[in-house]
Amino acid sequence: MNRTLPVVRLRVPTDEDAVAWHRVFDDPDVMEFHGGRSAELSVYEELTARQRRHDAEHGFCLWTMLDADDRVIGFTGAQPWPGEWGPKGEIEIGWRLGREHWGQGYVTAAAQLTLERVRAAGVPGVVAMVDARNTRSVAVTQRLGMRLAEVFTTPESKREGHCYRLAW
Repeated sequence: MNRTLPVVRLRVPTDEDAVAWHRVFDDPDVMEFHGGRSAELSVYEELTARQRRHDAEHGFCLWTMLDADDRVIGFTGAQPWPGEWGPKGEIEIGWRLGREHWGQGYVTAAAQLTLERVRAAGVPGVVAMVDARNTRSVAVTQRLGMRLAEVFTTPESKREGHCYRLAW
C-alpha cells in the first residue's frame, strides 16, 4: 500500500524547541522505549544545544520535525552513535514523535528527508538501533529499505535490540 506522506519540515532545533520537545514527549506511550518516563526539561535543553553543535560540525543532527502548520511534532535526524557498545563510530538515524501524530506517515516522511540530507553530507550509510518490541520503528526501518544487521542485548535494560543498516 503506497499512501501519500504528509508534509513535514525539518529545522535545526532552537532553544524554544527544548520546551516543545519536553511537552510533546511527556507521554508514557512515547517514552516506552526511551526509559519509560518523561525526561526533565534540562535533558531537552542539553539535547537541543548538542544538536546545534552536531549540525555546525557535521551538517546534520536530530532536527525538529514540524507539520504543515509549523507545529513541533517531534524530531528526526542522525548523529554519531553515542554508546561505548554497538555500532561505535557509525551514524545512527533516529526519530521520536508525539503520540497524537502516530500512524500518519510523519516519521517515514521525515526519515526520508534525513537520509537525503545525510547522504548529501557525505555519510556512506546509517544504522538504526531499535528495541525489538518497537514494532512501529521496525516498520519505519523497513519502509526506508534498511536491513536487519545484528540482534543484541542492550547493556542498560537487558532487552533485545536490533541494529538495522542502510548503505548507498
